Amino acid sequence: MGNYRRKVYEVELSSRAKLVYLYLVDRADKENKCFPGIRTIARHLSISESTVRRALTELEKEKLIRKEMRKRGNGSFSSNTYYLL
Repeated sequence: MGNYRRKVYEVELSSRAKLVYLYLVDRADKENKCFPGIRTIARHLSISESTVRRALTELEKEKLIRKEMRKRGNGSFSSNTYYLL
């Protein structure tokens, strides 16, 4: 995981994007993916859901993460999967 933590310092990012990125790194599994909900991220980091969304957009733009939609068995949507790149 150390390489992922260093990446955040090599790119011009807002403080909100750095905070969310480090949260995702902390939650990532051995395959470098995690799937926390936006509401959960916001609650854990004490920031708004809209701030989380802006941070995730910024991280995708900088190609630090890739977001993939997840569906439950019944076809309804679940939280996204986030892959660290």
